[in-house]
Amino acid sequence: MELALTIDVAIRCIGWRQAAPLVERLADEAARLALADGVAALDLVSIGPVELGINLTDAAEQQQLNRDYRGHDVSTNVLAFPAWEARVAMPADAPVLLGDVVLSFETVAREAAAQQKSLDDHLRHLVVHGVLHLLGFDHQTTADAARMEGLETSILAKLGVADPYCDHAWLIEGDPCHG
Repeated sequence: MELALTIDVAIRCIGWRQAAPLVERLADEAARLALADGVAALDLVSIGPVELGINLTDAAEQQQLNRDYRGHDVSTNVLAFPAWEARVAMPADAPVLLGDVVLSFETVAREAAAQQKSLDDHLRHLVVHGVLHLLGFDHQTTADAARMEGLETSILAKLGVADPYCDHAWLIEGDPCHG
C-alpha cells in the first residue's frame, strides 16, 4: 500500500547539520520505511494521508520536554508524542496526524560514539523506533519488545543498518546475532 505521507523535519540544533550533513534525508527515509512497514505489521488496510514531525533538537530542550510531559528531569535520546490512535475512526478525507518524534543531538551523538556506531545509523534507528512508538508499538513486555525489536531490525536492514540489538564488538560463536 502506497501511503500519502508528509514529514516535517525540523532542525532545532545546528549540531545535527554539522555532524550529519544528510540528516534531513536520512530521517525522512527512515520515517517513511518505518511507517510503511509498521502499518503493514499492524494490518491496517486503510489509512489516509499521514503527517508526522521529526524534531532534531538539543539536550536542554529534550530534557525540558521529558520533564514537562513525562516527569523525568533528564535528557533522553528519543521521545515520541503520538497524536493518533490506530482504532479510532477518522473522516475518510482527514489526514492522520501521527505525532512527533524528538531526538536530542548530544545524547544521540554520545550514544553512537559509546556504541561505536555511526551517527547516521543511530539516528535512523531512533527515528524508526520513534515512528513505531507513534503507531502504538511498545516494549513494556518481553513479547512486545521482541515484536518491536524484530520490526526495527527488519526495517533497519532495508536501510543498510546493522542490527542495533546485537553487540557486534562481542560476537562469539553461538551468539543469537550470529547466523
